Formats: sequence, C-alpha cells, structure tokens
Amino acid sequence: MTHRPKTPLLDRITLPVDMKSLTDRELRQLADEVRAETISAVSVTGGHLGAGLGVVELTVALHAVFDTPRDKVIWDVGHQCYPHKILTGRRDRIRTLRSEGGLSGFTKRSESAFDPFGAGHSSTSISAALGFAMAADLGGDPGDAVAVIGDGAMSAGMAFEALNNAGHLNKRLFVILNDNEMSIAPPVGALSSYLSRLYAEAPLQDLKAAAKGALGFLPPPFQEGARRAKELLKGIAVGGTLFEELGFSYVGPIDGHDLDQLLPVLRTVKARATGPMLIHVLTKKGKGYAPAESARDKGHATGKFDVLTGVQSKAASNAPSYTKVFAQSLIAEAERDDKIVAVTAAMPDGTGLGLFADRFPKRCFDVGIAEQHAVTFCAGLAAGGMKPFCAIYSTFLQRGYDQVVHDVAIQRLPVRFAIDRAGLVGADGATHAGSFDVAFLANLPGIVVMAASDEAELAHMVATAVAHDAGPIAFRFPRGDGVGVELPSRGTPLEIGHARLIQNGNTVALLSFGTRLSEVMKAAESLAQKGLSPTVVDARFAKPLDHDMILNLARNHEALITVEEGAIGGFGSHVAQLLAEEGLFDHGLKFRSMVLPDTFIDHANQDAMYHAAGMDAAQIEAKVLNTLNIASLTKRA
Repeated sequence: MTHRPKTPLLDRITLPVDMKSLTDRELRQLADEVRAETISAVSVTGGHLGAGLGVVELTVALHAVFDTPRDKVIWDVGHQCYPHKILTGRRDRIRTLRSEGGLSGFTKRSESAFDPFGAGHSSTSISAALGFAMAADLGGDPGDAVAVIGDGAMSAGMAFEALNNAGHLNKRLFVILNDNEMSIAPPVGALSSYLSRLYAEAPLQDLKAAAKGALGFLPPPFQEGARRAKELLKGIAVGGTLFEELGFSYVGPIDGHDLDQLLPVLRTVKARATGPMLIHVLTKKGKGYAPAESARDKGHATGKFDVLTGVQSKAASNAPSYTKVFAQSLIAEAERDDKIVAVTAAMPDGTGLGLFADRFPKRCFDVGIAEQHAVTFCAGLAAGGMKPFCAIYSTFLQRGYDQVVHDVAIQRLPVRFAIDRAGLVGADGATHAGSFDVAFLANLPGIVVMAASDEAELAHMVATAVAHDAGPIAFRFPRGDGVGVELPSRGTPLEIGHARLIQNGNTVALLSFGTRLSEVMKAAESLAQKGLSPTVVDARFAKPLDHDMILNLARNHEALITVEEGAIGGFGSHVAQLLAEEGLFDHGLKFRSMVLPDTFIDHANQDAMYHAAGMDAAQIEAKVLNTLNIASLTKRA
C-alpha cells in the first residue's frame, strides 16, 4: 500500500485568516515550510535573506494570534518582510521580488492591505504604530498596532522618542523588540550592551517553563492595583527596568524561534494589555540556513544563489565598484595623514569603511543607526582638529540634514561627506534612491559639492576632500561598478570649482554632472556619426560652479543641456540661475536641464530605471535634437 505525500500546509494558506484553524503543532510545521519557501524564493531573486529567516516563527505567531489586516503589524525597515508577504496573499508573486513590475523588497502600502505602513529606512515603526493606536482611540481605523523593531534599529533616537511618547500617552500598543544582536553590521553602543546583560541575567532555560505556561505564569500586569501580578512579571522579566521607566510593561526575553513560547505570550498580552507593552524576543539572523548563519552579515543581502551550497552567482566585471575605489583611496590618503578619520552609521561594509576599519581600527567609528549623531560627531571631530569623512548613503544622509545645516555648514566646519548610492539604485527602489542630496546640499552657503563621473575622478575627489579645510565638502558616487578607466596610483586634488572639457564641438554643449557622462558620450558619438558634434564637459562641481566655463559654453553654442542623476533643484537649477543672472537667455540661448522626473521611480534594474527617468543615451540624443528643433539627422555615408 502506497501513502500519498502530505499536502504542504503552506498550500492551504492564502491569507492569515486560514491560519486560525491550525493547531500549534501545525503552526510549527507551517513555519518550517515558510522558511524553506523564503530560501527558495530569494535564491531566485536575490535580496534580503537573513533578516526574514530570523523572524519566520515570529511572523507565523503574529498572523496566527492577531487579526491582520484589521490589526496592523508594522515591520521596521522591512528587510524581514518576505515571510510576511508569503503568508499575506503574495506567495504566487514572491519570485518577482525586487524586479521590475514585481513585489517590493520592503513593505509598501500600495501593494497590500497587509502592509499598513511602508518602510525602507529604520526606526520608524514605533512612531507609526503609536499613530495607528491613537487614530483607533480617536475613532479612526480600529484594531491593534504592533511594531516589530530590531535591536539595531533601537539605537536610533527616533525609536526612543516614540517609546517616550507612547509611555506618556499610555495607549494600548505592542512593541516587539526583535533582538538578534545583528542589524546589517553587529550593533554597537550602550543599548546593545544593556540587552546583552538582560539575556545574561535571565537565561532562556530559566524562562522557558514560565513562557510555555504563560496563561498561568503571566497574570495580567496591566490592571491597576495588581501588585502581585506586577511583581511576578518582574520576577520573570529580570532587567526590564529601562523600558518600564519609559512607561512600558516588559516581558522577556523569550525565544523567538520557539512557538511554544511565542504563541502563549502573544495570546496573553493580546487578551489583557491595556497600555503600551514591550515583548523582548531573541532571534538569530539567518536562522535555519547554514550559509546565512555562517556569513559575516548573516545573509543580510544576497545575489541569486544555489540553495544547496549558498554560493552566489555574480556578474563578471572588469572594473572595481565605486565603493571599493572610495575605500582604497581613503586608505591610501590615511596612510599619509594621521588626522583622517572615518565615520559610518551602521553601514561599514556598504560604504566600504569595513576595509578602512581593518587597516585603521582606532580611526574608524560605526555609530549605529544614528545619522544625526554621525554628522554632529563628525562636526565635533572637525572642530577638534581632525579630518573626518562622514560616509553615508545619499538616502540616509537625508536623516541628518538638520545637523548638516546647523552643526556643520553654519560653523563652516571641514566635514567631508562621502555620499554613496547617488542616483537610482536598482532593486531597492524609491526608498533608497539618491535623488535629493545635490539639491539639499548645494543650497547651503560655503559648501563644496562634487560628483564623480568615473572611478578615477572619485579618487581625485577623495584627495580633494582631504586637502580642503575651508569648510564642508561633499562628493557623490553611485552604486555598482565603475566604467573601467585606469585608476591613478594616487588621487590628485582638483582645483575647486573647475570643470573638465572632454571634447570640443559646436552648436550644442552637453554639461554632465556625475556618472551619466558615459551615456552623454554615447549620445555624442551617435550624433557625431550623423553630422552633429556636441561639446561635452564633465562639470565635476555643482557648487561652486565653473562660471567661466559655463558662460563661455553659453556664448558660443546655440544650446546648452545639463544632465544629472538628481532631482530638480540641483546642478541644472544652479546653472539656470547663473545664466539668468548673466542675461544669457536674453540672447536666445536654448537651455534644457535633464533631471530625475518629479515622481518616485519603482524598483527595477538601474538601466531600466534610468530609461524610465528619460536619461539614457538615446533619450539624451533625442533631447539634443528636440532642443535644436531638428526632426532627424541623416546618417553620413
């Protein structure tokens, strides 16, 4: 007699409501299947693997206990949301993650009712959850609000601002502290040490029996006058003082991979909580997949990979990444100048500073997910006589803008901003696009703003930043590999505010700021084959502009077109201001500015995103022809 294989439980789950009829034993099986499905999907798509594997059991427990989407589960950052997407009606599309037209790699309100709040940056979940809780109290959308936030994200000031306000408002709210001792890089700071002490003081083996029998061992700590219950809770949750002082009832730490602990605790607090509640859950990033568990970053972000071996498939490239060129150039400069220090906000590998830290561990500082602090820390270092390089992605520097203005620019302190991920970044989409830094930096008095057109120019800009002590200076560079130019043995400081003439031409001048230069050159070559040879200039500087070069181009060409990987208000807008003040438009100059469109561009590969933005070589060529009112050019024989 043959036995039919069991139908996977996951095949029976279309939406979380389907989980309500499952037994706890079946939920454990479901978690195993969700983990396997997550690994399988990410092996095909690439993406954030380790964070999702670390919360599989937690995801199953939350959807089994709470009534989503009426109850709002808000995943901080969203790196860990793939299992959540599998269980909320998107399993059939999970292998489209991060691809054009496919699922976002983060939570996204427009994608599903089960994503009540979009995220791409960390430490926002508690604030948003408190907003939902307050809205429900005031007659808005009903339901509980649950914030799931990692210990790394807890290092940001915004998380503590939200905890403080939540404790003051004393509304029913659930915060799940997902303590995996790892965000993208190992967490740093006093909070991480505090959480480690909690774990040491209340080992899991001592709490396990209490958590499993939570209905009996955790009587409601939330009712007024229930002193006995509160003392019992404190006996179980040794060390919850910090959170209790902020106004939260605290339970934990509990094993985030043991549904026999998670389910009773979540059921108890859901049934009985009246005020803000913090549940401290211990998990392991990359849990259940050996290649992720053994990886330095616990499988945080991966390309496509072989499931059996974990080996990633990577496209071959003859050029180094811009990030690596920055790191190596900074290391070379730091060998000669012991005043150079480097600061990052929880992104040592992403910014290349992991390499710098290996060489100069005492001169490299990872401040955690705290961009505001990173900027002002650099300001203090600069005021103290050091040469700080503040290495932060463009999208994250936005979070420290007030500090850039008040603590750096107004005081004219020589902080060097190394801005990675400039322009459109591909699969991470709109939340990570470096669209706005030129616009928000170049309007500040006294700042120098540069953009590298290739990896050799980046090396020169690192040297320029080292040599510049007159005030703040910033240079931006994109995600991905360079164009393959020969690198100098050492960067040479550039003359501040001087552009680089690439080729002399006539009729139209193309003024490029950043790495669109390679596309500009393709457009120029195509136009030359058809009888029109543009002048091409690498602007290098958005501030200060090369006034003489720009005015000369404007006076000697029929048309001037700027091209940049940023939003309106940046380089092209500053050029337009100069031309207007000098009266060049009065003499019939045709000026156009190619910038990112006034919309957020969804995730796709970088080439597809720039095509959507209207900024590839063919579109630059079309802009030239349109500006000159030329319908077409006849190709030369």
